[in-house]
Amino acid sequence: MKVLVAGATGTLGTVLVRQLLAAGHQVRGITRSATGVRKLAAAGATAVVADVMDRDALLTALDGLEADAVVHQATAITGLPLFHRALYATDALRERGTAHLVEAAGLVGARRFLTQSFFLGYGYRDHGDEPVTEDRPFAEPGQGAFDPHMRSMRANEEQAFAVGGISLRYGMFYGPEPTTWHLMRMARRRLLPVPRPAGTVSLIHIEDAAAATVAALERGRPGRAYNIADDHPARFDEYVRALARAAGAPAPLTVPGRLLRATPYLHALMVGTRLRLSTDLARRELGWTPAYPSYREGPVCR
Repeated sequence: MKVLVAGATGTLGTVLVRQLLAAGHQVRGITRSATGVRKLAAAGATAVVADVMDRDALLTALDGLEADAVVHQATAITGLPLFHRALYATDALRERGTAHLVEAAGLVGARRFLTQSFFLGYGYRDHGDEPVTEDRPFAEPGQGAFDPHMRSMRANEEQAFAVGGISLRYGMFYGPEPTTWHLMRMARRRLLPVPRPAGTVSLIHIEDAAAATVAALERGRPGRAYNIADDHPARFDEYVRALARAAGAPAPLTVPGRLLRATPYLHALMVGTRLRLSTDLARRELGWTPAYPSYREGPVCR
């Protein structure tokens, strides 16, 4: 397929471009910079220089081009968010950026549209011990300070589904990517504590996330959402200790979870959320399984 990738030089986009090319697809990546153009060329892809948030410039840059599929992997997250404001630019990409890319997909004649979503759209709260399936209500309002993020995730999926698109609800990324590096830097400075009590999250290695995306492009059913995570949800206290060991850092401090309230987003993630994803649908319909069953087998920083 001819695949147009937004966010092609970002965290997941870089790995995805490599895997798409290895699978025999032709890739054209959207980038805003000359550095991005060079990066895509080095990988074997071609570039479109445009800003996803600038509708007119995006459509002008794509005029006359053809693609079979559009993949939306554009975010503005450059590390672990600590405060809600760190997510507002990504919220805009999920709302207006998705609208622009849906229109772009029509312009280039794409028959497939995939978009990046996030497992915390199910809610920053305790979901209990049962795995959460795609049938669970997603991005519902009424979550206070999280409502802008929920609204953007809901808008992202609704726009994708309206054109028969596919949404990938990724777990929390780890591996050679900014959030992991940020956490490891914090661990080296003893700024990443072990919270008590600790939440539970579903993780996914960045290579496995990209592999699931290729599988969804090739075999995903239109209008579907797929949970993408590894096999073993991680307690945040155990994950923090593992990151500290991988970083060669001192043993992290253990602190009452309430002390993290000074960083509201971090508190909600590390303390207040217990969320185990079911990936049965992705396994069954995409024929995908993670190469790394958990972070214990997956390379953390390489």
